[in-house]
Amino acid sequence: MSMDAVRQQNSIVEVGPTLSPFQHVRFCRRYPADCRPSAATNTSVGLDNIGLLDRINRRVNADIAPERKSYDSNINASWAVAPKTGDCNDYAVTKQHELLRRGFSSSAVRLSVVKTADGVGHLVLLVATTKGDVVLDNLTDEIRSWHDTDYQWLKIQSKNDPHYWVEVKSPVVIPATIREIFKKIPASPIDDLHHLTARVTRSSS
Repeated sequence: MSMDAVRQQNSIVEVGPTLSPFQHVRFCRRYPADCRPSAATNTSVGLDNIGLLDRINRRVNADIAPERKSYDSNINASWAVAPKTGDCNDYAVTKQHELLRRGFSSSAVRLSVVKTADGVGHLVLLVATTKGDVVLDNLTDEIRSWHDTDYQWLKIQSKNDPHYWVEVKSPVVIPATIREIFKKIPASPIDDLHHLTARVTRSSS
């Protein structure tokens, strides 16, 4: 695979429409403002906002105590914004809520369903930046490029309407040996994002 092919994966690739998660349908009835298409024209976040993303990711991860929910056996279990305890869904919708309140476009901050390396379903927030798509995740305080995770990407909210979801084409998994070779090649824009995020993380610690 060429370096150009790897660079093209900086942004997520959508395949076609799919069913919305049932719990998201319920969430939209409870929080309709978080599910409206945004009138904002900014469809991506500038690098000057990476520090803000980092702070919100860390704060929400710290504010919500982890709790396992059973949506099948408990009909009252639902996604909620800023609960005291919650699962990955609550972390993701809380981060999205925070960014929407700050004027970010709904097309730039989208919920995405993934599967972890252990085969567990997981929800994260994907943020479109001018250097590619990055992930806000309750499993780590680090903001990573979407293709640098070991997740299988399944579906994401539509850019046009947050009520609707689309399937995602997962990135090609690049072996560690190939990654080492790529490190010797001149940096791509997403590499610049990694360096900037690392500096923000060090300065905030």
